[in-house]
Amino acid sequence: MIQIEKFTTVDFQRFIDWIESEEMMLQFCGTLFTYPVTHEQLAAYVKIENTQAFKITNTQTQLVIGHAEIFCEKPITAKLCRILIADPIARGQGLGKAIIQKLTNYCLETLKVDQIELNVYDWNTAAIRCYENSGFKVNPSKTSTTIYKDSEWTAINMIFEK
Repeated sequence: MIQIEKFTTVDFQRFIDWIESEEMMLQFCGTLFTYPVTHEQLAAYVKIENTQAFKITNTQTQLVIGHAEIFCEKPITAKLCRILIADPIARGQGLGKAIIQKLTNYCLETLKVDQIELNVYDWNTAAIRCYENSGFKVNPSKTSTTIYKDSEWTAINMIFEK
């Protein structure tokens, strides 16, 4: 149902087109990029050490529907980052859980890590529910905040342990 493949220069413009606003960029990309995202930023991004970026394809439709990243903090931890189901039609269909399971399996089987973590803004309840349904648990001792315009966004940390 879901396939992950290496994110390459061929995918840059699609990614840029998906990020429609500064708020959306911050929600899905954190503070890694500045808005608007450029080819130069993405070229630097794919060279970041210990980072594996993926495009996500729906194997039923053969359409690229999203993006995800794994940052490996070997030997024991991997971090799921920049997870985005960009195609609005693909949202709410259970694909998020399939994506998280695919990424989790990759971390456990290919990267051989014992722990996987991710951060998510506390107001993104649909994503939190998806992560919980995929076996992640909230780590209450690890939070961070980001200021966006006049709002303070709190990110919670979630952990999956083997």
